[in-house]
Amino acid sequence: MVKQIQPRYSSVWINKIAEIPQTAWDNLAMPLKTPFLEWAWLNNLETSHSATAKTGWLPNHLTLWRDRTLIAAAPLYVKGHSAGEFVFDHQWANLAERIGVEYYPKMLGMTPFTPAEGYRFLIADGEDEEAITALMVHEIDSFCTKNCISGCHFLYVDPQWRPLLEKQGFTSWLHHSYIWENKSFANFDDYLQVFNANQRRNIKRERKAVEKAGLRLQPLTGEEIPQALFPLMYQFYADTCDKFGWWGSKYLTKRFFQQLYNDYRHRVLFVAAYSEQDDSHPLGMSFCLFKGDKLYGRYWGSFQEIDCLHFDACYYAPIEWAIAHNIQIFDPGAGGRHKKRRGFPATANHSLHRFYNGRLAQILNPYIQEVNQLEQQEIAEINQQLPFSQQS
Repeated sequence: MVKQIQPRYSSVWINKIAEIPQTAWDNLAMPLKTPFLEWAWLNNLETSHSATAKTGWLPNHLTLWRDRTLIAAAPLYVKGHSAGEFVFDHQWANLAERIGVEYYPKMLGMTPFTPAEGYRFLIADGEDEEAITALMVHEIDSFCTKNCISGCHFLYVDPQWRPLLEKQGFTSWLHHSYIWENKSFANFDDYLQVFNANQRRNIKRERKAVEKAGLRLQPLTGEEIPQALFPLMYQFYADTCDKFGWWGSKYLTKRFFQQLYNDYRHRVLFVAAYSEQDDSHPLGMSFCLFKGDKLYGRYWGSFQEIDCLHFDACYYAPIEWAIAHNIQIFDPGAGGRHKKRRGFPATANHSLHRFYNGRLAQILNPYIQEVNQLEQQEIAEINQQLPFSQQS
């Protein structure tokens, strides 16, 4: 009887995604629903000096090979702080300090600065996903233990991937985002019918205010986008961040936006606000990304305070574009105070956590379970207050 030869796997940790050929990485990333794990996006974060060791995001990606073929990868970062994650574990860090445990550095799996669901290990089609996942988790555990890393955290995870990690012993922490879903709307007016009469009037009034200000909103994608709009989008982004001071979340460099033109404009949607007097230089603009039937809001800005422009450029115009282009899901980005009144129900998402320090695990794992119950109640309460008609 011939003895079956086992596949030969080797794991390699890399500090630059550029060390992996783009085609090899994207063979794994392109089939995924999220655009934020593709080589060009992640490489741009690194080469633009947005996600680097200097900014507290040390790339430390795990790759898995069969002979010379890349069969799996995990975008990972060693973090010395919790900024730019939008999953707020600062209380955990404070607790660790009180009990004499070093919380940082920690291992983090997410696309930097991107609070959008979809993170997962990238695994080639035809592979045993559960077995490969277990092998990669083992490699991560070994690395973290050897290097005295307090914990491993995966944020905004793909809901179909989450059960595999829970089976590996990760604890799931429930959060919520505000997500618009296309209910087979024929047009924007059809979408308005989900609201009660009062909110329909409010939305129409808000869009009318932008029109009365003499502005025209123009969606632009791919080849339609002039190159000059990319550095201009950085100015809008930086200006908006500066207005919020410490909370402004200005993590991306100008170079990041400039490089999008060559590497990623096929995924970009700009909604540019032009005045009647100047149809070449926008007064404000929002920045979204799309892939397949999903649209993601990222940033926005305006050089003038124009009533309701934010709502139109960031929510209504993208929704109108989404309906026209058969987009099914629109995630407008972090925060929710404005979104929940404009057709974005609270929707569950999860992060996954493993603590290598026994004292942290003993305290935090039960705590997370209690928090999850409260979070589920909050989601239900938010959605009971949405301004929808009783028929919707």
